[in-house]
Amino acid sequence: MRSSGMQVVQTRVPLPELTPETFTLDVGGMKCAGCVKTVENQLTQHPGVVSATVNLITEVALVKCQSGAVQPETLAQLLTESGFPSQPRLNQGKLNVADNQKLDPVEQQRQATQQQIQRFTVAATLLLLSTIGHLDHFGWITVPGLDNIWLHWGFATLALALPGRSILIDGWRGLRRNSPNMNTLVGLGTMTAYTTSVIALLFPDLGWECFFDEPVMLVGFILLGRTLEQQARHKATQAFHSLVALQPATARLIKNAESQEGAALNLDQAIEIPAEYVKVGERLQVLPGEKIPVDGVIISGQTTVNESMLTGEAMPVLKEVGDRVVAGSLNLSGAIALEATRTGQDTTLAQIISLVEEAQTRKAPIQRLADTVAGYFTYGVITIAILTFLFWYFIGIPLWSEHLLITGQSLFHPAHSLTPAVPHSNPSPLLLSLKLMIAVLVIACPCALGLATPTAIIVGSSLGAERGLLIRGGDVLEKVHQLQTIVFDKTGTLTQGSPTITDCVSLVEGLSAMELARLAASVEIGTQHPIAKATQQYAQQQQLSLYPAQKFHTEPGLGISALVNQELVVLGTSTWLEQQDITVDEMARTQAQILAALGKSIVYIAVDGKLSGLIAVQDLLREDAKQTVDRLQAMGLKVMILTGDQAVAAEAVAHSLELSSEYVLSNVRPGEKSAVIAQLQQEGQQVAMVGDGINDAPALAQADVGIAMHSGTDVAAETADIILMRDRLADVVQAIRLSKATFNKIRQNLFWALVYNLLGIPIAAGILLPSLGIVLSPATAGAFMAFSSVSVVTNSLLLRRLFANEPDNSTQLG
Repeated sequence: MRSSGMQVVQTRVPLPELTPETFTLDVGGMKCAGCVKTVENQLTQHPGVVSATVNLITEVALVKCQSGAVQPETLAQLLTESGFPSQPRLNQGKLNVADNQKLDPVEQQRQATQQQIQRFTVAATLLLLSTIGHLDHFGWITVPGLDNIWLHWGFATLALALPGRSILIDGWRGLRRNSPNMNTLVGLGTMTAYTTSVIALLFPDLGWECFFDEPVMLVGFILLGRTLEQQARHKATQAFHSLVALQPATARLIKNAESQEGAALNLDQAIEIPAEYVKVGERLQVLPGEKIPVDGVIISGQTTVNESMLTGEAMPVLKEVGDRVVAGSLNLSGAIALEATRTGQDTTLAQIISLVEEAQTRKAPIQRLADTVAGYFTYGVITIAILTFLFWYFIGIPLWSEHLLITGQSLFHPAHSLTPAVPHSNPSPLLLSLKLMIAVLVIACPCALGLATPTAIIVGSSLGAERGLLIRGGDVLEKVHQLQTIVFDKTGTLTQGSPTITDCVSLVEGLSAMELARLAASVEIGTQHPIAKATQQYAQQQQLSLYPAQKFHTEPGLGISALVNQELVVLGTSTWLEQQDITVDEMARTQAQILAALGKSIVYIAVDGKLSGLIAVQDLLREDAKQTVDRLQAMGLKVMILTGDQAVAAEAVAHSLELSSEYVLSNVRPGEKSAVIAQLQQEGQQVAMVGDGINDAPALAQADVGIAMHSGTDVAAETADIILMRDRLADVVQAIRLSKATFNKIRQNLFWALVYNLLGIPIAAGILLPSLGIVLSPATAGAFMAFSSVSVVTNSLLLRRLFANEPDNSTQLG
């Protein structure tokens, strides 16, 4: 261990619980954070549902339930009956072919955008005509016929009956099912203004003003905001939809490929079938310009492949017989035949899509505040609006009537009066109170709260996927923002993972270095450790024939033993040999320290109970290791090395990286890695672990943030929070920078959404009216509300611009 004498706490890593059944629902009809909360509550209250997370932007619900306890169709029907049209997602990005009426999410979004534009066009036309009809109130031109009060009644009626109809219906449904939403607030505001104006029109003796322009302006401004928001949402989800679109629809199956040599490239022997019907082991033909339909291994031909969808690297990659290819990558130059190894939802591309969609749905803990507020937001706004009316009608106007007479010149948009105006008359208490109440209803924006987190996560996760960085969700972003320490596994992470034999030192007379290597390779054939592969490769290079071996025994992190020529041969660390009662003398230790000081790992070899020799193995550092460490330290993070190597070898690597020896954790067995991470956490540090091997999986799970190299094992990737698809160490810096930038956007969005409502609602309620004579008209309040949600989405999209002009290479990460 390191020189500070750190004690390893032997913590027991709990076995993972059985994963609940998970499925996805496409949910429509959600307008704001209140709708999201309602859908989540309805899902979680259903028997058998463990948890449910809903994304307002992608309109997706990720539901976890007890296996076999509930059917997706049942929950979809429940939501549909509640006013949220839903359907199960049978396959990533694919249609339910059994139901022609169901559309994929991309087509649904296209149609929703088209309908939104149509509604806005109608509303904008009515708004323009209404505005022209009021120009004479400003002393400008008078357009004959457009100043008629009955015509403006017609404009308001059409605005509510045509483009505003969906708002009113949805708002009423929300109110009826005791889950009011943003449309409820807008509907109450517009209908109050419209009803009051109709009463003033029908009963002119009351002396009330008609303000039919308010409903027209409210509907126009709100639909303008939603149209812009819809466009921004489309931009935010475009990258993900592009990723889904990479999935090939068809594949060329080679008939009788097993019986015909060379048939892989025979066009007459290939038939086109749906890609989802391909089975593992079947052989496929891929022509130049076609997408590779499944993961597989090339069995015939040579080509170059564009794997930018996987790695973000646009440079074509040469692929020959025996090389692996992945679904969704583009075959560029040559016809090839491949054997399918992963199909359907098991392909790398399908897993990436699943990870990205899950990441977009998982919420950051900071979003809990917004969710809590959203659950009560609409009720609170309605209550505040009612109190606003009561206060001004019974207290405010009687108390400040003289002041309002002096300061209140033209507080609202020009209105139609059906009775002669009385000079210097006090404003009508009822109308003023109503307008202030309406302003409160329409300025409140639960939508901004609902959009704050998902828009930033969608942009950030999509941007990461384009660059080969898979970040699992909003909770990971928040943890990354709090990181203090980065712990790197040495072998295969900081190093290239391809060790080579540099020295074979015999310590026994009559035992040559080549014979020593031959014995070692004969024993190492019983394991798949990188050092074992290096030993076998060395034996092949030296053309050494191996002895038959039996009774293999492996001790992870220590060594291996086997019977060779009826003698027990033991390979491993000095600790492992000493546990076998094999003495490691001082001469051997001195020789080992000399080699270890050069950064080499030492393998001790004993034959028949006696130390017989040493083998030195060296694994070179990755080219970007030093720069990555420097960048992380420049970000204020502490960098540490975790390895099972001896202290001398580990410190030699640390010296190459200019790290102090106190940041080296050496002689750590695989089973102790998670305990070391736990100890660091007990010291109050927020820790990220970067690893690649199966023995790193417990440590990756224990760390606050686990980062796995894609070249490592599937187990490591499954337990990690961030996966580096390009297998490039410098991407650790990129992933942390992107995570922090995305989380900062989330905080900015939430801050704006909360501050907007905390300031906007009191101003709309007339808090500035007595002192400054400032009050917002309902139409102005509606405009503010519409553009507040647009600003949140736009701010999230700026994240893409922040990284767009940045060179995406390992040398420029600052």
